[in-house]
Amino acid sequence: MGIHATDPASVYLGALARMPNLAREQMAAALYDDRSVLKILGMRRTMFVVPRDLAAIVQTAVTGSLAMTERKRLIQMLEGAGVDKDVERWVAKVERETVDTLAELGEATAAELARRVEGLRVQITFGEGKKWAGKVGVSTRMLFLLATEGRIIRGRPRGTWLSSMYAWAPMERWLGEALEDSPVEQAQAELVRRYLRTYGPATQRDVQWWTGWTVAVTEKALACVKAVEVELDEGIGLVLPTDVQSRTEAVTPWVALLPALDTSTMGWVARAWYMGDHVKALFDRNGNAGPTVWVDGRVVGGWAQRKSGAVVHRLLEDVGRHARAKVDSEGARIEKWLGDSRIIPRFRTPLEMELVN
Repeated sequence: MGIHATDPASVYLGALARMPNLAREQMAAALYDDRSVLKILGMRRTMFVVPRDLAAIVQTAVTGSLAMTERKRLIQMLEGAGVDKDVERWVAKVERETVDTLAELGEATAAELARRVEGLRVQITFGEGKKWAGKVGVSTRMLFLLATEGRIIRGRPRGTWLSSMYAWAPMERWLGEALEDSPVEQAQAELVRRYLRTYGPATQRDVQWWTGWTVAVTEKALACVKAVEVELDEGIGLVLPTDVQSRTEAVTPWVALLPALDTSTMGWVARAWYMGDHVKALFDRNGNAGPTVWVDGRVVGGWAQRKSGAVVHRLLEDVGRHARAKVDSEGARIEKWLGDSRIIPRFRTPLEMELVN
């Protein structure tokens, strides 16, 4: 189901946890040379790295529906800021100039586009007199809008593999073709099918939270895949029909140090069943997961990298001597893999901040 990509480091570390021999150059090549995986806006208005075929499904099932809301929001913000008497006409002009400029340049950062398109340099003031008052550039909102519409995509970053300053590119030029289109309901059903195949059994609430859909859309998509109800300790769960009679084979004991915002850690809205009472230590107040330590399918602690480069961890429950040794070994492997690079999660969590000090 892809890799969470809001934090640049999570893309590489999430892939590394699943492909132990992965080199950074291989991940970069897949993203920016082969373009076999794409960084797109997806579920819950969050960035994901997904294969090209899944990108088309996500765009239709989730991202495209955000575009109308984003356009209305931008127009309302501009009207509130008194940018122009005819804001819709003004937005259309800036939009056209932005797309034309990007087509001419091939790739460009927001700052590079703003130097060429005057409207992108406009600052929108919001929340006047409120604690949350501030300013946001039109470039930020406009590029986000064009991305939700699938017209542009985040390309190669400027700087190191940890950089958040990336260039934008026209979607069709980046791919060499347009993303495959499909009916919305068909795409939504396929997204749910893939979610349940990966995360099932899951509750309807899990599915709705993960996708960001309404109850009605969620129920319709679940009906399309003929999801089957099963009993869970947490209530009624859902699985694919093909999984009802399937048996889970014995799994070799394993450990993993997963990065902040990893897709496994963020796969379900109810988390007590796989991390006990560790949520407060491993998540921030807004529900963003920090780096986690996993043993045999459970979250048992957290980890961090210090300024010295040392990868350190803390276990929050007893996992036994053999598992502790494996966690130590995995921490040493990641420390070596990171080398001179230093990672700081975008969203800091209580345990992670304790460990770095």
